[in-house]
Amino acid sequence: MSQIQPAPGGRHRPSLHSLLLANRLATLGLIILLLTLLTALCAPLLPLADPDATNLLQRLLPPLSPGHLLGTDPLGRDVLSRLIWGTRVSLALGISATLLAALFGTVIGLLAGYIGGKTDSLLMRLIDMLMAFPYILLALAIVAVLGPGLLNALYAIALVNIPFFARNIRGLTVGLRQRDFVQAARLSGKNHLQTLLGEVLPNLMPVIVVTMSTTIGWMILETAGLSFLGLGTQPPDADLGSMLGQGRAQMFSAPHVALVPGLMIFLLVMSFNLLGDGIRDLLDPRLRAGVLQRAQPVTSLSRQSIPAASGDALLEVVDLSVSFRAGNQLQQAVKGISFHLQRGECLGLIGESGSGKSVTALSLMGLLASPPGEISGGAVYVDGEEMLSLPAIELQHRRGARVAYIFQDPLTTLHPQMRIGTQITEALQAHQPLSGREARQKALALLEDVGIHESRERFHAWPHQLSGGQRQRVGIAMALANDPQIIIADEPTTALDVTVQARMLELLQKLRRERGMTLLFITHDFGVIAQICDRVAVMRQGEIVESGDTQTVLSQPQHPYTQRLIASVPRPGQGREFLAQVAALYPAITSQESQ
Repeated sequence: MSQIQPAPGGRHRPSLHSLLLANRLATLGLIILLLTLLTALCAPLLPLADPDATNLLQRLLPPLSPGHLLGTDPLGRDVLSRLIWGTRVSLALGISATLLAALFGTVIGLLAGYIGGKTDSLLMRLIDMLMAFPYILLALAIVAVLGPGLLNALYAIALVNIPFFARNIRGLTVGLRQRDFVQAARLSGKNHLQTLLGEVLPNLMPVIVVTMSTTIGWMILETAGLSFLGLGTQPPDADLGSMLGQGRAQMFSAPHVALVPGLMIFLLVMSFNLLGDGIRDLLDPRLRAGVLQRAQPVTSLSRQSIPAASGDALLEVVDLSVSFRAGNQLQQAVKGISFHLQRGECLGLIGESGSGKSVTALSLMGLLASPPGEISGGAVYVDGEEMLSLPAIELQHRRGARVAYIFQDPLTTLHPQMRIGTQITEALQAHQPLSGREARQKALALLEDVGIHESRERFHAWPHQLSGGQRQRVGIAMALANDPQIIIADEPTTALDVTVQARMLELLQKLRRERGMTLLFITHDFGVIAQICDRVAVMRQGEIVESGDTQTVLSQPQHPYTQRLIASVPRPGQGREFLAQVAALYPAITSQESQ
């Protein structure tokens, strides 16, 4: 098996420039926008005709006429010159109005969402009053009161778009103000202003920037609409909207007069929208670290060969290697591990956090997110069938039916917007042709089997209405729904207190006896391993350093890392002897590992 070498030059993180250029549509929007902005800014330096100079002898000339590349308008003015100067005005209006609306809308949303109470009610009722009117009619009314003109159109468009920003920011702030990191900032001594600017606002910036990038396009359209009606830019000045309005009377005789500014408005709006998607990606720290958001349905493969199975075990993992890609660098997380699991057996996979246990578990059925994860070598056999070679649709049918998962934190894996009964019946009907009534009866029986005795009442409960132990029992019920051959339990008791943990282990033991379950149990607790597992495999830094019968490994550990793990488990009555035992073991481990 070929070994993956890290790319030279150390850890690679893609630059902001490369991330933006990797998004082709965003790059296209950026190119169009830069060309438009550069042309508009350089309008005074370009050899253009006077945009306001009229010549009735040359009125309505078609495009490509001598001296008039895009033709002339009804007054004989050069369309190209007016287009460039008009684009300059429309861009200034759109960007300025967006900045004003974003500034005031963000301030109002932050204050309302963070302070809450009467302040929230007062500010939101004012926003509701603005939103009660159709925004374009409200803008028309404001301009009618203030009078036609460029600045008045700017104020009107900015004002009617403030509620759009305020509502979005207020909703996000309400969700953030009770988050743990905000509470930690308050406890550290930060005042409200520091908390708002240092903790809340940075988390809102991606939303604000993306909203601004899309709103600029709408602002250009809205200001163009006001100018089209004669309420924005006043003659002889021009913007794209006024040019469009002047060309409506010649739609059939000289369509280029209206078509040219219409196409420019379309290009500007599309370029801002496309660029907004790219900016959103740049502001995501996971993308800056090389972790893309759009994961494939199955973990990608880059293995050179498929090793054969060596026995008749129900689950056999052969030389499995898993890597994570960051730019052009591959970092190995699992390094050619092998283990097997017989029918009805419980194998414990133990190791410290970051040793590769969960990565291994997710890779067995192609659930590791790609990118950035890649299976770079090895094979996974379930009852003689190699899982990783199956097409995505076939592997999807095996998930939950042949191999099921029990995850560590059921509060994050259970759907918060669905009742638990619906989630269990959904798991049943995904693999079995059951009617709604049949699925409900089987779901109730599963809840009873896992120790939720008030099953009919709990069937309609939401996940947040259950305790941690009850949610974990629901997760076990969903894993058992389709009688899988293998259940992978990824630290299912870590988030539970000692009493509930003991009950979960008793439940798993009971289900093993009654159903003959085959269990791969992942943990970092040797006490749990001793209670439930037949065999144990010790994992460290992506490698299995020791494996064997549980009692043999516990009583006669061979590898220094295993000895350290066992020595770190305190026993009743040891007292200070426990600390001395651990301290005495570390020099020995260091000397053995350095050899």
